[in-house]
Amino acid sequence: MTSDPRSGRYSRQMLFRPIGPEGQRKLGERSVLIVGMGALGTVLANHMVRAGVGFVRFVDRDYVEASNLQRQMLYDEDDAARSLPKAIAARERLSRINSEVRLEAVVADATADNVEALLDGIDLVLDGTDNFDTRYLLNDACFKRGIPLVYGGAVASRGMSAAFVPGETACLRCLVQPTEGSGDTCDMIGVISPIVDIVASYQSAEALKLLVGDAGARRPTLVTLDIWHNHYYEMKLPASRSDCPVCSGERYPSLENAEPDGVATLCGRETVQIRARSAFDLALWREKLEAVCRVQANPFLLKAELPEGERLVLFPDGRTLVQGTEDSVRAKTLYARYIGL
Repeated sequence: MTSDPRSGRYSRQMLFRPIGPEGQRKLGERSVLIVGMGALGTVLANHMVRAGVGFVRFVDRDYVEASNLQRQMLYDEDDAARSLPKAIAARERLSRINSEVRLEAVVADATADNVEALLDGIDLVLDGTDNFDTRYLLNDACFKRGIPLVYGGAVASRGMSAAFVPGETACLRCLVQPTEGSGDTCDMIGVISPIVDIVASYQSAEALKLLVGDAGARRPTLVTLDIWHNHYYEMKLPASRSDCPVCSGERYPSLENAEPDGVATLCGRETVQIRARSAFDLALWREKLEAVCRVQANPFLLKAELPEGERLVLFPDGRTLVQGTEDSVRAKTLYARYIGL
């Protein structure tokens, strides 16, 4: 990195006084985790990599489909045609944007079993997820480890964002109770891409403030906006609740309550995810399933079109997506029929 603020890759960013050469040096020494490489995650990763954050790890469990291209800015039609995992496609694109940044792509589901390993060596976490179960998991893990979490959500034309800093602010559980989270998702009521960009930009701005240490500039509020109906307001983050198990440091519920059977319905996706006890050898499973199904495969996943009409998508880490149903009983029946339990 050049120290001359008038030239080089980061010249305009270094000319911005709150960052400057010293802030740029700090960014180059920092590590960020982005969980979810969908709409928000692709914008977040783009900002972090272009800004020169030294190490960016991102994790996502899904692969690129044509319906993603309207709002997930790092991907293109070729990524969808190849059914590339989002984390892999993002790494391919981002490595061509800034070769100075170290990138780690993790194709996996963030769970109670692996979230603390994902946080190893990380200075800040950016929320690119689309469900509150994973957000509470990140909240609990970040507060246990003392790592700031920058929350964001976008659906339809609405969005919100806030930064939660252990020891300084309340946590997400203090702001939104587990029973209060909205059931709306992009797959149920849609989303327009401008709100994604705006929310992720709010998140990225707070992330840069945290990473360079500009505490005085940080926003102590939850910002909520609707860009179609022209609404905007901020709410001061509440004090930590006296009965919050996370802020008290007594308990971290999402780290303690892993799904015992490894089955999760992905809301609005007509998809049930099932985690096996061991990894999949995709070559072996391709040979097995080709006898009864139409199969497509790449080095990262295998798709099998079932005679019943549903689809199985197998990942090397032992995950299977049963697509075409939200009925966990039917999903487990199909899984048992073709994979075994």
